[in-house]
Amino acid sequence: MLIVLSTASAAAPVRIKDIANFDGVRGNDLIGYGLVVGLDGTGDSLRNAPFTEEMLAGLLERLGVNVTDDALRSKNVAAVVVTAALPPFARSGSRIDVGVSAIGDAQSLLGGTLVMTPLKAADGDIYAVAQGSIISGGAAIAGEASRVVEGVPTGGKIPAGARVEREVAFDFSQIQNIRIALRNADFTTAGRIEDVINREFSRSVAVMQDGGTVIVEFRKLGQINPARVLGRIENLEVEPEDRAKVVIDHKAGTIVMGEHVRISHVAVSQGNLTLRVSEAPQASQPNPFADGETVTLPRSFAELREEPGIGFAEVAGEASLSDVIDGLNALGVQPRDMIDILKSIHAAGALHADLIVE
Repeated sequence: MLIVLSTASAAAPVRIKDIANFDGVRGNDLIGYGLVVGLDGTGDSLRNAPFTEEMLAGLLERLGVNVTDDALRSKNVAAVVVTAALPPFARSGSRIDVGVSAIGDAQSLLGGTLVMTPLKAADGDIYAVAQGSIISGGAAIAGEASRVVEGVPTGGKIPAGARVEREVAFDFSQIQNIRIALRNADFTTAGRIEDVINREFSRSVAVMQDGGTVIVEFRKLGQINPARVLGRIENLEVEPEDRAKVVIDHKAGTIVMGEHVRISHVAVSQGNLTLRVSEAPQASQPNPFADGETVTLPRSFAELREEPGIGFAEVAGEASLSDVIDGLNALGVQPRDMIDILKSIHAAGALHADLIVE
């Protein structure tokens, strides 16, 4: 089990750009459906993936080659879904990275080339076109009776594999105000952002709307460039606050505690009860030349064992996270039992933090 302590979250100032987003300054997800060629016999089986066959036939027809479905037997092509993120302020002609994932029964995309694929946004318009050689981080090798796969060879990336063809309209010079959205809503942090912005410009230009939003009104600054104002705001530093949390990953056995976690005065007792049942049936056979039948006689062994627990151990209400951890470690329990103890302490109302179990 790994216990991670977050001990300096409130003491270290951070930039506003690292804890908040500006309204309108966001990316847009793109998606497309394309064809990968040039595979070494690891592509889709065209009879098992009819969509790949249709795409290949359509591609060849657009290139002036007329083929019938019966003539398509290639194993070097694969149908893929292409995804990308159009960053904010991306201009026509700039390039972005794309991800490629097989959707048929292709075994590997290693060495393949993505054919020109339009990428659309949620509004249905085409914003970029992708094409290029795929870089796959996996590998696969197969024989007659065995197959070895390393990583995920059916997915890959194309760095700078798409060219932006359409821009998202957003004119900063025309906006009158902008909202700053905190990634983790907190009234204290939002108030500190409001204060630091107003001190920076020596006037009341920022107003806290709620625990997750601060509005900056540019019209109070006169004739200014909003982009330059945001450049000054995003580098201002504040000390963020957050609720006390204990995050438990039961599968990995990881516990993460925030600095403000507190435990009230509580007594804990923990022990293990083991019940073991084993079967050892015996067969009883008749004598030779007798008329009897073979009978299976059941035989069970049951064992009930209680391992010694820790008795009652006292965990005092402490003032620091280190003291809380020392009190829990003093119980001398197994790593997995620590998770169960924290759950029980929370159920008893003695753990003053949000308990998040993943």
